[in-house]
Amino acid sequence: MLFNFPSRNGRDACRDLIGFFFACDRSLTVYEFRQFGKNRTNALPFIQKGVYKHQRGKKKGKAYDLSDFYIGANLTFQSVDHSLPKSVKQNPILTLRVIGIDEVAMDFLKDSSLQFNQESSEQLTDDSRVFRKIQGMLRKTLSKRGVRVVTGLGKYFRHIDKNGIGFLSQADFKEALKLFHLEVPEQDFESLWLILDDNKSGKVNYGEFVHAIAGEMNEYRKAFVRKAYMKLDFNKTGSIPMVDIRKCYCAKKHPLVLAGKATEEEIKSSFLETLEESCSNPGEVSYSEFEDYYEGLSIGIADDDDFVNILRNPWGI
Repeated sequence: MLFNFPSRNGRDACRDLIGFFFACDRSLTVYEFRQFGKNRTNALPFIQKGVYKHQRGKKKGKAYDLSDFYIGANLTFQSVDHSLPKSVKQNPILTLRVIGIDEVAMDFLKDSSLQFNQESSEQLTDDSRVFRKIQGMLRKTLSKRGVRVVTGLGKYFRHIDKNGIGFLSQADFKEALKLFHLEVPEQDFESLWLILDDNKSGKVNYGEFVHAIAGEMNEYRKAFVRKAYMKLDFNKTGSIPMVDIRKCYCAKKHPLVLAGKATEEEIKSSFLETLEESCSNPGEVSYSEFEDYYEGLSIGIADDDDFVNILRNPWGI
């Protein structure tokens, strides 16, 4: 399985992680691939092999089984139990997201294992129903100004998150929805909060909150966003100077340019203006700000290939 961090930190979001689940004893392990020099890559232990349990949600305390592994699934661990980077360990709960699976091996294990059940998929369906209802209410607003809403929310949340921990209170989120004219009935907001605040801490990760109300790019799209960012941030610093963005962005193959409805400079200026407005520091772009831009853009693009081309053409990936 392939994993990544559902993180707003560029260094962490672009880590290369691969994991293995052993159905015979329900244990799992995760390795990180690290580049040393130009030609040497090592696989280093990230999560030691062992039997682990859910740390959040309705399955908290239950050991992982086959039903927990699917693209988009989040696995949670106690950070204190592992030797982790400092940026990751500051959160007591480590979250890893499944972004790729050996489907042939998984189908074989499901067919041959009595452990597989539908509990997880049923809960996902219930949670998804709540998300779809709220997203449906906001669809008209988001379809018209998805980029500015998502990037604006991201910038607002980072501003009020004084400690930089990525978690905010219920009152903070209610105020944000009001500020950005995203009306959600109180009962629906409470249902959403119960799902997101599954450990009853009174605080919720603001990346998860934005995804819940606006929808989230699928992992296929996210892979290309990460690829574009990593091409620009090849040293994995987690930040890209705006001057490098200006140099690298090319609008020559943009649909409006090809149709003769806009010039390359007009498209480039529009892109840079929107991106700069969303940045806490106008001189650089963090991974979270880069992802927010494309998360908002993704809302109005139904076809995956159309979205990927929007990334491939200007960044040459």
